[in-house]
Amino acid sequence: PQWCYPLNMHHGEATCYSPRGGSYRSSLGTRCEFSCDRGYRLIGQRSVQCLLSRRWTGTAYCRQIRCYTLPTVMHGSYQCSAGMQLDSHCDYACLPGYHLEGDRSRMCMEDGRWSGSEPVCVDIEPPKMQCPESRERIAEPGKLTATIYWDPPRAKDSADGIIKRVTLRGPEPGSEFPEGEHVIRYTVYDQTYNRASCKFIVRVQVRRCPVLKPPQHGSLSCTSAGNNYGATCEYECDGGYERQGAPSRVCLSSRHWSGSQPTCVAMQINVDVNSAGSLLDQFYEKRRLLIISAPDPSNRYYKMQNAMLQQAACGLDLRHITIIELVGLPPHEVGRVREHKLAASIIEELRQFLLVTRSHFNMVLVDKEGVDRERYIEPVTPDELFTYVDTYLLSSQESARRELNRDMCE
Repeated sequence: PQWCYPLNMHHGEATCYSPRGGSYRSSLGTRCEFSCDRGYRLIGQRSVQCLLSRRWTGTAYCRQIRCYTLPTVMHGSYQCSAGMQLDSHCDYACLPGYHLEGDRSRMCMEDGRWSGSEPVCVDIEPPKMQCPESRERIAEPGKLTATIYWDPPRAKDSADGIIKRVTLRGPEPGSEFPEGEHVIRYTVYDQTYNRASCKFIVRVQVRRCPVLKPPQHGSLSCTSAGNNYGATCEYECDGGYERQGAPSRVCLSSRHWSGSQPTCVAMQINVDVNSAGSLLDQFYEKRRLLIISAPDPSNRYYKMQNAMLQQAACGLDLRHITIIELVGLPPHEVGRVREHKLAASIIEELRQFLLVTRSHFNMVLVDKEGVDRERYIEPVTPDELFTYVDTYLLSSQESARRELNRDMCE
């Protein structure tokens, strides 16, 4: 007979042992042991006994084994084969640009815990960037530099698209670059300080013409570097020489000079003039004049001065000094400039204009502006004369050239 109520275990089994025999499952004194199917956990008494009071000594039931819900993964996700149930496999994956660190898969175990540990998605990929293209420019006319612009590189993080910082090694866009090759480097950092770098080349080319040489008996002054595109070179002739040809030349983009090379030819002195003023005008801003006067060619001061000046012809020419001689008394008076003889009327006008007497030896030094600068009543050595000219009469340009050619006469 049934003494206690029959035991029923959902998702499990009750194994009973009765003193009356195996066919009795709920008679007085029967002992039953409980077990659960796989995937279920026993809750309550593991074994019970049917008492005289017609009740069992306890109860039990089988509860399905479930693992806790897995937390969400930042920058990733997971997918489970059977939810949170036993033996369910959950596979993890990260968003593009992120790398999974930890267990890729976890399984729900019989103790209700997940195997392994929670993985994380980390950003370890560098940003993607596109650098500006290398570029080459021609230096601007008259300059040795070029102003070069470019757009900063386009960069995007492979994970979240966010760029934290951009650094530049090299000049900023819009800077002036000198001649040569320049490397520009950019580095970008994402939020986790992964970095990507790129570089490009900036080349500046200076177009140059052949180096010009100054003409004989002349000089050359150029702008900028002297032979770069846009440079202008101006020609000047030494005192006593006149330029024939264009006063200046320009270096063209074709690497050729405009025009042709001018020449410096010896100044032509015209003595067939109507007045002393016309004669002196020919020397204005070109030559200095040393007027030597003596009452007679045999005058010892005159002979002494002539001998010294003949030995210093190079120094006189270097300092742009032309000698005018007025020697003798009328009607045998002689005036000459180099090999050119002067008319008697011109000699007279010169004497009156410069206050040069016939009665004794005397000299007058006239500068390039026609100003009477120094007078002598006795012969002077070339060194004394040259020292005075170098100290007081030379322009800054002449001084520079004088320094350059200081040993020429030696």
